Amino acid sequence: MAELRCYVFLDQLQPQNASFWATVAQGFLPNSGMASLFVEISPGIEINHLTDVALKATPVKPGMLIVERLYGMLEIHSESQADVRAAGAAILRDMNHREEDRIKPRVLTSQIIRRIDDHQSQLVNRMRHGNMLLAGQSFYIMEVEPAGYAALAANEAEKAANVNILEIRAFGSFGRVYIGGEERDVVVAAEAAAKSIENVTGKAPKHGKE
Repeated sequence: MAELRCYVFLDQLQPQNASFWATVAQGFLPNSGMASLFVEISPGIEINHLTDVALKATPVKPGMLIVERLYGMLEIHSESQADVRAAGAAILRDMNHREEDRIKPRVLTSQIIRRIDDHQSQLVNRMRHGNMLLAGQSFYIMEVEPAGYAALAANEAEKAANVNILEIRAFGSFGRVYIGGEERDVVVAAEAAAKSIENVTGKAPKHGKE
């Protein structure tokens, strides 16, 4: 049986988050305000079958499909929250899992770099797919496991404060969120991101760490 690593429903994609996924996704692109679901499993190859299950259940659109040996990730979205939830329910039924069977995420890194140097901002800007980080701004970094929960953290951070979403990595061994902006806004966004991860219920990972 495949392990359900991440299962997270986003009720409303925020403008920058939607634009970010539209930049990096190779599938059908989401718009701001759409509902979205991120599912991550192990082993990764089984995500192909679950994609088939979701798309045949409701008229949702797949934005991202990542197939790695260990982990597979699927993102689906729709204007209809009901359709996204129904597609997610179909995935859970097929896996013989409940939402509560997902892994409870844990934050590995949460740090704010204040008044960032212009040379470091240049390095960050070379690798980001979202907005830019300017010299003198504050720079927030979150690393989370499982990786898919990075999508939740970034979306909630944008809801909470006027910040720039620089980069979101929501697949692989660890997820990462990079955020930039004025210090007061970045502090609020960081708190919202951390709280969103803390509030996710689920099972402890197999290695037993909290």
